[in-house]
Amino acid sequence: MIKFAIVGCGRVSSLHFAAIEKAPDTMLAAVCDTDEAAAKKAAEENGLSTYYTDLEEMLRKEEIDVINICTPSGTHADVAVIAAAHKKHILCEKPMEVTSERMQRVIDACEENGVLLSGVFQRRNTDMVQIAKKTVAEGKLGKVILADAYLKYWRSQEYYDSGDWRGTWELDGGGCLMNQGIHGIDMLIYVAGRVKSVTAKCATLARDIAVEDTATVLLNFEHGGMGVIECATSVFPGQDTIISVHGTEGSISFGTSGFLSWQLPDGSEAPAVSNDMGGLNCAWAGNSLHAILVEDMAEAVRDGRKPLVDGKEARHAVDVILAIYESARTGKEVFIQ
Repeated sequence: MIKFAIVGCGRVSSLHFAAIEKAPDTMLAAVCDTDEAAAKKAAEENGLSTYYTDLEEMLRKEEIDVINICTPSGTHADVAVIAAAHKKHILCEKPMEVTSERMQRVIDACEENGVLLSGVFQRRNTDMVQIAKKTVAEGKLGKVILADAYLKYWRSQEYYDSGDWRGTWELDGGGCLMNQGIHGIDMLIYVAGRVKSVTAKCATLARDIAVEDTATVLLNFEHGGMGVIECATSVFPGQDTIISVHGTEGSISFGTSGFLSWQLPDGSEAPAVSNDMGGLNCAWAGNSLHAILVEDMAEAVRDGRKPLVDGKEARHAVDVILAIYESARTGKEVFIQ
């Protein structure tokens, strides 16, 4: 059995608790949250007799293989550095961190201590994303010319007011792009290829927050193609997540529940899919995609291999978003290192 501990018992932790219960040969060993009431409730609801409010204490007292980081985004590095120093592998919720420097701290800490690092981009594991990636990689669309992500969602002011970290640069790392749109951006990159440069506009049009609720982005990919990202939490009602890839020989697009367009030279019909992203409006629950990442992490620990979404993979979507923010501030095209 690979033993997992969850640090941060807020909203997203419920997906991790369910994933650990579902994944084979894994178990929940401990929970920790600086909010004692949250830690106690999580322990009671998940069959644990003990809970922790101090990370160091938990790491000293409990036998743990993997730490699942579910704390606010801008605290991930603080947790990861301590956990890595205790030789614990890390499964980190998106985004890995909110600045380049803090992401590098996480990666360096894991490398220096010889532990695995995996990022949570669970939507990669849907059938349509896997099929789309394979189709593009096999050249069935020809040369990729355009690849786009349409990420038009709704989050109310009450949502942002529900936690003092939401909608802040320091702890949320940004707005619609960093919190919700990051999933679609990761899927676009995963399927269509890495991004070379961005030119962007960001604005706060509907919410009383410090960060963006609306963004438009022009993309240049490393393979030479171009694309667009439209992202918002300001439009009502929240729309489907749509990823489109167009090539010299074919085009495909997909949304939360399957393929919306499948146009290949062979005239084939769109493949059927058996899972979805969770629903319209970037819904965050209702599927078991986290369990795939938990199971993968457990197997990676046993086999000594890198996980499906390693540190380099988990970082690129954040690097793209940080470049978007820089472009929006400066009005210039920003190249991604």
